[in-house]
Amino acid sequence: MQISQQFDSGNIDVIACEQASDIRLEIRKDFESEFYQWFYFRLTGAKNTECTIKILNAGGAAYPGGFENYRICYSYDRENWLRHSTSLDGEILIIKFTPEQDSIYFSYFAPYSMERHADLIARSLQSPRCSHQLLGKTLDGQDLDLLKVSLTDGSLEDMESVESVEKKNCWLIARQHPGETMAQWWMEGCLERLLDESNEQSRSLLTKCNVFLVPNMNPDGSLRGHLRTNAAGRNLNREWAEPSLETSPEVFLVKRAMDECGVDFFLDVHGDETIPYCFIAGAEGLSDWNQNRQEQLDFYKGKLAELNSDFQTKEGYPAKRPGQANLTMSTAQTGQNHGCLVMTLEMPFKDTAATPDEKFGWSPARSKRLAHSCLDTLSLYLDSGLL
Repeated sequence: MQISQQFDSGNIDVIACEQASDIRLEIRKDFESEFYQWFYFRLTGAKNTECTIKILNAGGAAYPGGFENYRICYSYDRENWLRHSTSLDGEILIIKFTPEQDSIYFSYFAPYSMERHADLIARSLQSPRCSHQLLGKTLDGQDLDLLKVSLTDGSLEDMESVESVEKKNCWLIARQHPGETMAQWWMEGCLERLLDESNEQSRSLLTKCNVFLVPNMNPDGSLRGHLRTNAAGRNLNREWAEPSLETSPEVFLVKRAMDECGVDFFLDVHGDETIPYCFIAGAEGLSDWNQNRQEQLDFYKGKLAELNSDFQTKEGYPAKRPGQANLTMSTAQTGQNHGCLVMTLEMPFKDTAATPDEKFGWSPARSKRLAHSCLDTLSLYLDSGLL
């Protein structure tokens, strides 16, 4: 019987693994950081054996409330991720499980590997709607990918539609916090919808805007199995005021690209460890927040709730008062610089309390469906006259 984690985005330290009834583990901290919560490991040699797995340091994680009423993700094939109940004993997260096969994977949420990211980029570029720009390199030497999706198929109907309006530049970024893998599952769903040439709604949206996407803002943290930080231990969503190539090149490069082409809409996609709802946080704390901006935010949130029952507007983060925005965060900085609608979308690690799924919990499939709804809502927003 063995525990392993030496693979893409793996994270766990083995304290003891001699007896199936007493497997003791700890989650590794992010490099040069106190953050930890993401885990991903493999158990082998325990088929048909009742195992008790204890994560000893769960109570000291970045968001210990995230392990309350939490169901762990597990998979035999690394494609289908199911849920299994856990319990808390003080600081310790306990998983009692009897594997049906010789090998099983456990993870905080369904992983999204850098290999799958590479596949997503390559697959997307097979569409004539999609183009790519390599913004630069991360501290670990990985590529930072930017995709642009626009209507360029050349059909007369589409070109006449494009020429009749001033196209907006809409930016979508995900996974500033690498452990929030639901954000990149959302991106996969987003790209699938945008590049589906048989989908009338996506074609209609692309007559009104160009869509710029950074599917993974933090490749280094993703590969290393971090929860929140990059290779320098920096929380990228606190680097937007003064990013540097030395410590936060990811933000520096994306912010520069945004400034070069302009931003008319911005959505930053995340996951929340403790709150069992999908919700949006706005930028009400900006000093120039006004009624028009509030109407833009309310319109988008309201329409999204109408289109997708997994999204709601009652639960979430409390809005900040004007003048109290944290300008080191992506939405506040972008809203101040570009004066457009900026939002943070949050999805749960656990499940949605109002629309639970006993088998899968919040899942990759539901993340992708929410992306579809977000795009449909964006189209409605661009037609609303509120810009």
